[in-house]
Amino acid sequence: MTEITVEATGETVGEAKWTALRELQRRVPGLDRDAIRFQVISEGERGLLGVGYTPASVVATADVPEQPAAVESNDDETSQAGLVRELLERTVAASGVPATVRIDETGEELVATLVGPDLGVLIGRHGQTIDALQYLANAIGHRTQGDDRMRVVVDAAGYRARRAAALETAARRAAEQAAATGHRVELDPMTAVERRIVHELLKDDPEVETSSEGSEPNRFVVVLPRRSAD
Repeated sequence: MTEITVEATGETVGEAKWTALRELQRRVPGLDRDAIRFQVISEGERGLLGVGYTPASVVATADVPEQPAAVESNDDETSQAGLVRELLERTVAASGVPATVRIDETGEELVATLVGPDLGVLIGRHGQTIDALQYLANAIGHRTQGDDRMRVVVDAAGYRARRAAALETAARRAAEQAAATGHRVELDPMTAVERRIVHELLKDDPEVETSSEGSEPNRFVVVLPRRSAD
């Protein structure tokens, strides 16, 4: 077990405890508040007419299980898998998020899955963090493995499947709207990985075509009625 301690202040003891609780839960996502012990250092003093104010102070302590930065390396892992594992282990350690790394290789694709109770920080807003990790992992493979590299997919908490389903729904609706109205339909800004998914989804649709417009990080997909070949 690892002991984590936080000291916090507030106008009252209750406010100080609440601040300490929030900080511990930020450091250890999913932490049960019943596992936190509080020690009141000072109950504080309001002073007279606001003069001589002293904040309340508490120390909050919690015992949390030690979590390895990653699962033990598999002796059968390829060199590319080892490099991807190292990248993700370093990222997990730097983020402070309790998570492990699982590597699955199929021969053509390498899937690296982050496993933990709360992976929102590693996924990032609109998947920007996990997409950046995936990009780096593929870039490392390109540089070190050349043509023998496997495509790398970095996933966490089923994010890829959920996001792909949402993108497919949005892409199909946009295609129907563009075909029915004859006007272009702009989708929300997406990462390069997500734009590629939409392009692939609609590339064989006989009624529409797609393109990307705008500049990063606000680049987006446009769905247009397919022009007839006269």
